[in-house]
Amino acid sequence: MAIPARNEVPEELKWDLTRVFKDDQEWENEFENVKNDIADLSSLKGSFTSGKALYEGLTQMLGVSRRLEKVYVYATMSSDVDTADAHYLGYVARVQSLTAQFEAATSFTNPEILAIPAEELEKFKQDEPRLKDYDHLLEVITKKRPHTLPAEQEKIIADASDALNVSASTFNVLTNSDMEYGYVQDENGEMVQLSDGLYSLLIQSQDRKVRKNAFDVMYASYGQFENSLASTLSGNVKAHNFNAKAHKFDSARDAALAENNVPTVVYDTLIKEVDSHLDLLHRYVNLRKKILGLKDLQMWDMYVPLTGKPALTYTFEEAKEEAKKALAPLGEDYLKHVDYIFNNRIIDVVESKNKVTGAYSGGSYDTDPYELLNWENNVDSLYTLVHETGHSVHSWYTRNTQPYAYGDYPIFVAEIASTTNENILTEYFLDHITDPKTRAFVLNYYLDAFKGTLFRQAQFAEFEQFIHEADAKGQPLTADILDKFYGDLNQRYYGDSVEEGGDIAKEWARIPHFYYNFYVYQYATGFAAAAALSDKIVHGSDEDREKYLGFLKAGSSDYPVEIMKNAGVDMTKPDYLEAAFASFEKRLDEFEKLIGKF
Repeated sequence: MAIPARNEVPEELKWDLTRVFKDDQEWENEFENVKNDIADLSSLKGSFTSGKALYEGLTQMLGVSRRLEKVYVYATMSSDVDTADAHYLGYVARVQSLTAQFEAATSFTNPEILAIPAEELEKFKQDEPRLKDYDHLLEVITKKRPHTLPAEQEKIIADASDALNVSASTFNVLTNSDMEYGYVQDENGEMVQLSDGLYSLLIQSQDRKVRKNAFDVMYASYGQFENSLASTLSGNVKAHNFNAKAHKFDSARDAALAENNVPTVVYDTLIKEVDSHLDLLHRYVNLRKKILGLKDLQMWDMYVPLTGKPALTYTFEEAKEEAKKALAPLGEDYLKHVDYIFNNRIIDVVESKNKVTGAYSGGSYDTDPYELLNWENNVDSLYTLVHETGHSVHSWYTRNTQPYAYGDYPIFVAEIASTTNENILTEYFLDHITDPKTRAFVLNYYLDAFKGTLFRQAQFAEFEQFIHEADAKGQPLTADILDKFYGDLNQRYYGDSVEEGGDIAKEWARIPHFYYNFYVYQYATGFAAAAALSDKIVHGSDEDREKYLGFLKAGSSDYPVEIMKNAGVDMTKPDYLEAAFASFEKRLDEFEKLIGKF
């Protein structure tokens, strides 16, 4: 079926952005108002001389930020549904420039607050009771005091940021623009040029020759630039280590985790617990080898589905009803918001020409929590719907509970609400589906998600820690050293059932997340926390559910680890990880038994 143009999509399947701004003219008017108000913010520089001035200055800046956010989402969401529309591409460029102006106009804020002696700041709070509204915000800022340099030194480092980011920029340009992949034969026998998107499809092919060829061509492309990519990664690591050392942190990892006040024990516990449960991954990989009937399981065999597509198809209307049934354990209030999102043109549903791919939940503090989908009538789209709705309801609760200062949530917890919803859907399926082949599909879907998120992202986290520690010790990060460590690490994770060696040792060269500065571990911790929370919601008490709703309402009003403790998951301890592995083992047991009957 041909992909429709935007104007061919039924109105009821498009999101309604007139609730953000009624038309483009209203957006233009607010854009100009915000632009003028940003220009006024520079007058606040040097004004934080009393509690009253500090409160009013913060309030003024946050007020402008709040309105800028709304201007931003209208522009980007209007463009996302038709990226060929030059009018809205222009809006995006303008609002990005305006955002940069806001950041420049308010860049003095943290340094000036940190320049206020601690005793004087406490007096400010006593003199101005309204500053209590910003207690946690000020605490987050002042916690950086031991790691903040004098203003002139901070300015030098800020001025050097473009130079320090060159390696990451070079990686992006090289891999997204200059590097061309070779040609491969697809499942229809036609020669086509490989791309990242096509690779993700071909590596799942039932034809082993197709997936091997895709793997070989992909890694041959990266192999040609391996030394250059080792240099870009090394340069990026050096930048992380330099910034950490300059700001008096013991390591780049400590500096990165301090951004969200996450104790390093959270990271260490993740790595330790994953390492002690690798036998479960080895068992699953060995089962994959048996099911596929292979004598020599290779890494290009790791993504081919082990079960056929199930007899589970859903129109969007059917999926909405199924999702509400699945999410019922979250309670009536939660479902009320789900129903609003599903039935008030909050979701842009179908694929259309030039619409961005994938899915997301967006919006701003003062808008609905909009969702973008590219719907297909399959179980994957149903999972995507409950995933993005998890983000959206999280956003709704946060924005309608917290003031704007705390009306967003940190990346450390961002994926927990969405993945919790996915796990609840899996529980719902396993409670209601009796057909063995369909159950096997659902179990395999869960096991693969666990493998690809908790195990794989922990593997990435181990590699990331190695490269930063090696550089800090003065060890050069050459392609040979990176290949050796990554190849050995991959073998340890996947076990003896996978053939040793091969080009998988070069995989580090194509992972953009290694340039994000200790980001990936959060995928693994978030997945495990979601497993623990979904179990409490489905099988626990009303109190467990209320604690979870409290988590959704907390926003950034406290540190993320504390918010999770209040929800019933202490991420400084191994319990939540052990519970996740227990769930994996239980479902692996059932999957093995079901597969044995086919």
